[in-house]
Amino acid sequence: MAIYFPRVEETSAGGLVLDLSGPISSAALIARQDKTGRLIWLLPKGHVEPGETFEEAATREVAEETGITASILAPLGVIDFWFMNADKRVHKTVHHYLLRADSGELSDADSEVQEVAWVPLSEVLSRLRYPAERALMGKVAALLGDTCPT
Repeated sequence: MAIYFPRVEETSAGGLVLDLSGPISSAALIARQDKTGRLIWLLPKGHVEPGETFEEAATREVAEETGITASILAPLGVIDFWFMNADKRVHKTVHHYLLRADSGELSDADSEVQEVAWVPLSEVLSRLRYPAERALMGKVAALLGDTCPT
């Protein structure tokens, strides 16, 4: 007998926050614990609230999860995936943006975040846990053009 799990749609937004002010560009990444307790690094993101645009949700979530107020430079891409949650199948769509850090200090005050760090842009690929997020990194150089010191 097959077991039926209801399907739920979830939409989130966030992105890659860059500090372009120094001699080496860096990105704000967050770390959470996976189900095994291992620390994994990923892009900040979270649920889109009713009445919010994807862009508004991305900047709000970035501020909540990193402490950094940022401005959107460009869309970075959309990732969608499936996972199981206790009693349902979740189809999640995440809208990612390329953002520029405007102000604030890194903070891991958000209860869902264990750590937050500025990571040199050249090291982001090796730090990010999920292949779909790593794939978004291939678009960054073209979007920034000559504005990105490495």
